[in-house]
Amino acid sequence: MRPPRPSPTTPPVEPPEPHEPFDPQFSLAMIEGVLGPMLDHYFRPVIFGLEHLPAEGPVVLAANHSGNAFPYDAIIFDAALWRLDGCDPAKKLRAVYEKELSYVWWMRPFGLDDFWRRGGGVDMLFDNFDRLLARGDRILYFPEGVPGIGKGFNNRYQLQRYSTSFVLLSARHRAPVVPLYMINAEWINPFGYVFPPLDRLMQRLFGVPFLPLPAGLLGIVFPWIWYLAFPARTIFVFGPPIDMVHYLAQAGMTDLDTPDRQTLQRTAERVRQEMQSTLDALVGIHGGRPYDAGHFWAGLRHAWGQLRWVLPTGWPVSFTRRARDFSRPPARSALHRILRDWDLVGFYLPFGWAFLSLTRMLRRPPCGYRGLSREEKAERQGAFMWRLSDRPLPPRPARPPT
Repeated sequence: MRPPRPSPTTPPVEPPEPHEPFDPQFSLAMIEGVLGPMLDHYFRPVIFGLEHLPAEGPVVLAANHSGNAFPYDAIIFDAALWRLDGCDPAKKLRAVYEKELSYVWWMRPFGLDDFWRRGGGVDMLFDNFDRLLARGDRILYFPEGVPGIGKGFNNRYQLQRYSTSFVLLSARHRAPVVPLYMINAEWINPFGYVFPPLDRLMQRLFGVPFLPLPAGLLGIVFPWIWYLAFPARTIFVFGPPIDMVHYLAQAGMTDLDTPDRQTLQRTAERVRQEMQSTLDALVGIHGGRPYDAGHFWAGLRHAWGQLRWVLPTGWPVSFTRRARDFSRPPARSALHRILRDWDLVGFYLPFGWAFLSLTRMLRRPPCGYRGLSREEKAERQGAFMWRLSDRPLPPRPARPPT
């Protein structure tokens, strides 16, 4: 009698490799060489209410967006807070952002490869949000989403409809929601008015969620104007934390495993209305002088020797050169330092987008993508959807005993 055949066994499934695109050294280099001078002498941010921000997560920082600010409001705040935290990688916020900011190269600052993720950002997906809170992160979140960026100066300080994901997930993880009010950032682009039919057309044809007028038309002609920002003195105010479990219980929902969508929507609207009321009051306190000309002039005098990098006309060169220098050898001479970035002239040429796109195709990394496969190019650009279920973040470092 033959012995029975051994039953086939399923090989164990290997867990996916951890993936951490956040690069503290890159972020630090950008702050020291580019963002720091911009913060100190141009935007001059001030943060109030830090006592409301927990030192550790999980926590959701729910912020209002500033219309057509490309989202400079988030960049300024993230850099300013990280500097206050001593640029400690363990304290870096995880900003969740919409996929359009990575998929389309001109929606990244000056087309910099994978800029948002290298700075700590994570794709805004429900599952990603859930995993970040489970991991114990502090999350910077904009409940208005893309409509918040694209609402235009004609709708300044008018909070758009809030998503419900942060309501449910913050309750499930017992994570406080800390309101974050951004004042004066609306004045970063006071010449951007939006029209919904035109925005829908731009989304369909070019993957751009909005086209502010008239500023957007000038940005089509001269690429550097697409990233133009006026010197609004940005004020950031933290409000008292919100207990979302308590809010949902007041709305009659205690079963977080089978949530009622209408209850979530009502609760999200309650948060929006409360934040709108507080935002209006804070604008009355801090929004009277959005540019604060005297303070701005004092900042320019202190930056007199580096104005070419502090003012927006120099940002295409300063941002791009700093990012490229991070992954290439030093220039051989002052002349070589200028000539090896010859393609950046495209930012200042009329209709220079075509020139910039062509040079990106013809030049090798870190200046372009010649020699890379389609997959390698997408990976380098970050032009893909990053799902933490497929490429998870590594666990957070263990907290030291108190």
